[in-house]
Amino acid sequence: MASHRRPKQPSRTRVTVLTATAAAAVALTSQAANAAPKPTKSEVKAKVDKLYEEAERATNQYDGAKENQDRLEKEIGRLQDKVAREQSELNELRAGIGAMASEQYRSGGIDASVQLFLSANPDDYLDKASTLDSLSAQQLESLKKVQAKQRTLAQERAEASEKLKDLADTRTELGKKKREIQGKLSEAQKLLNSLTAAERKAMADAETRASRSSASRVDLGDEVAGSKFGAAALSAAASQIGKPYVRGGTGPNSYDCSGLTQWAYAQAGVQISRVTYTQVNDGAHIGMSALKPGDLVFFNNTEHVGLYAGNGQVIHAPYPGAVVRYESMSTIGSFQFGVRVAG
Repeated sequence: MASHRRPKQPSRTRVTVLTATAAAAVALTSQAANAAPKPTKSEVKAKVDKLYEEAERATNQYDGAKENQDRLEKEIGRLQDKVAREQSELNELRAGIGAMASEQYRSGGIDASVQLFLSANPDDYLDKASTLDSLSAQQLESLKKVQAKQRTLAQERAEASEKLKDLADTRTELGKKKREIQGKLSEAQKLLNSLTAAERKAMADAETRASRSSASRVDLGDEVAGSKFGAAALSAAASQIGKPYVRGGTGPNSYDCSGLTQWAYAQAGVQISRVTYTQVNDGAHIGMSALKPGDLVFFNNTEHVGLYAGNGQVIHAPYPGAVVRYESMSTIGSFQFGVRVAG
């Protein structure tokens, strides 16, 4: 006789476990299908190089804002000193008017014109020509000096106020650029950390070899410098080979790209500006075929600068983690133009 017993139902716990396991398997399969393949070492390097280029652009903008901040602080200091001197002179002139009034009072009463001056805005007062007839030439001259001094003082205070506003805006811009730079460098470091230890070591070894070979085996040919200043600047830059790249570095212990070129030319007795965006205007523009040792050379939409050293080589401060070194122009980036600095 056939059995009519109902088949045993799986327990609620067993169903739950099986369902969860199946769901997890589906999720893992989906993730595996959708997961992006791990970037290769060359892909990571290309992305890191791009981030360094973007960080250098932000660094140039940061350096320009910092230079503007320093200029504004000096201008504001000069204006504040001038305002203080003008205020002191105005106080002396007013004291003279007060002495005039005191003398008139002792002589029998203050002249109505002087009294009006002392109790009202001299600017408004002096504009009323009908009141000037009762003043002596000396009194009129004193009042006009006060008026002129007050106008000058008001203009200088307004100028100082405007400079202070510009300074506040510049400091805000500095903070923004600093965060942008830190973000780019942090992103680059995360990419580098995604590599295996062996891959990171291989990249570091390649960087070390590039720096060592630039110091000992580079062939600069026998090209003649474009000027004695260019020759001196190139010699100065060569003395800094091996010094680290540091954002904002202007020497003598570390450099960023434009910090190195500015320092090198300063050793040659020539003052050039601080950042790439302004160094492009520190001399005559020339093409690649006209380059001579000592010329400034600009790359990557003028975001990067170095010194042409001869035979297609450039001496420059490349990027974070690297040192001042010689490098072939063909490996640095997109060449824009050269600039021959006049002494």
